[in-house]
Amino acid sequence: MKFEFRFPDIGEGIMEGTLVKWLVNTGDRIEEGQSLAEVETDKVTTEIPSPRSGKVLELKFEEGDTIEVDQVFVVIDTGGEAKEVESQVVQEEETAGVVGEVIASSEVIPASNETIESTPKLSSKKKVLATPVARQLAKDLGIDITSVLGTGPNGRVMKEDILKAKEASTRPMTQASSEPKLPAIKEEEYKEDIERIPLSRIRKTIADQMVKSRFTIPHTTAMDEIDISKLVEFRNRHKDSLKEEGINLTYLPFIIKAVIKALKEFPEFNSTYDEENQDLILKYFYHIGIATDTERGLMVPVLRDADKKSIIDLAKEIEDLTTRAKENKAELHELKGSSFSITNYGSIGGYFGIPIINYPESAILGLGRIVKKPIVKDDEIVIAYVLPLSLSYDHRIIDGASGARFLNLLKDLLSNPDMLFLKS
Repeated sequence: MKFEFRFPDIGEGIMEGTLVKWLVNTGDRIEEGQSLAEVETDKVTTEIPSPRSGKVLELKFEEGDTIEVDQVFVVIDTGGEAKEVESQVVQEEETAGVVGEVIASSEVIPASNETIESTPKLSSKKKVLATPVARQLAKDLGIDITSVLGTGPNGRVMKEDILKAKEASTRPMTQASSEPKLPAIKEEEYKEDIERIPLSRIRKTIADQMVKSRFTIPHTTAMDEIDISKLVEFRNRHKDSLKEEGINLTYLPFIIKAVIKALKEFPEFNSTYDEENQDLILKYFYHIGIATDTERGLMVPVLRDADKKSIIDLAKEIEDLTTRAKENKAELHELKGSSFSITNYGSIGGYFGIPIINYPESAILGLGRIVKKPIVKDDEIVIAYVLPLSLSYDHRIIDGASGARFLNLLKDLLSNPDMLFLKS
């Protein structure tokens, strides 16, 4: 019996993937649940297991090809008498839930609100997130909604996006817009001195997210330096004894504690701006995203309900999450849903930076490298441990004064560990 296995819908709005590697060959005998291929989507790299046992008759794609959901992926001879319904299509019930272990992930994947058709069919048009008002308006104005760049949460197409698209379609085309784009460089001038490296799907997603954040959210950044000499002394007193228990006590758990106190004091930093309704959505949960540098690109594992955890609990969870993210073992649910993010470029030597907000959040804190330097304290020059901070925030909903107050509170808490523990 010939069984046509279609590329399954793995959820989270993912409609296609890139075939990274076949894990079986034509003619191989396979068992139900055996991994067939490694596929990279916008957010994850995952192994696709077989829903049936049998013999591989045909592999429909080459490594590097893009596969859309519902396209025939692999043809399997399961033995026995053929049944027409099974040779034509794999029903949703059979393909749902067959995705294997997640190998790698990054930031939030927008969930799709599209309905699934009862009869799978291929489409050359991409599915998009859009409000009902935007869909109806696009239909009324004759706008192809799949060609509209959404500026709403998770890239959702809003009413304003449709109106802008209509305006652009009726605007006279200028000479400049009709000219072809010039290449980045004239390759013939460099010959063998250049190399083209195609971006991975995850790297492309990171690039798209950075553009969306930077050009959707009007960023402003406040910077300050904090004397954390007392915090350094406190950590040094306890880190060795905790290390014997297998706990790596860094400064990050203390900083997270201080950040949560500041978020409770200034809730607009723990919010999302609803552009369509022009509402500010305040979040009274504290899921802290930790930007993590990996070989595959920037990942943001999330410490959920960080306000309910101790310094030691946070230290353990940070070590676990970031290690698994670097090893491509973080699970999808651990890499989405953050309400505020922290990026620690100081761990690789950076001092000050201008971090880009993790869209659709409203703020992000950048941590620089802790250094010993002279400062003036009580009218005397002393050597202190100084932590540089950079706070980027959405200037549509947060004023400069609030940014300064947020950093001032962090300064008060981190410069005095006793106050940090009393107030957190």
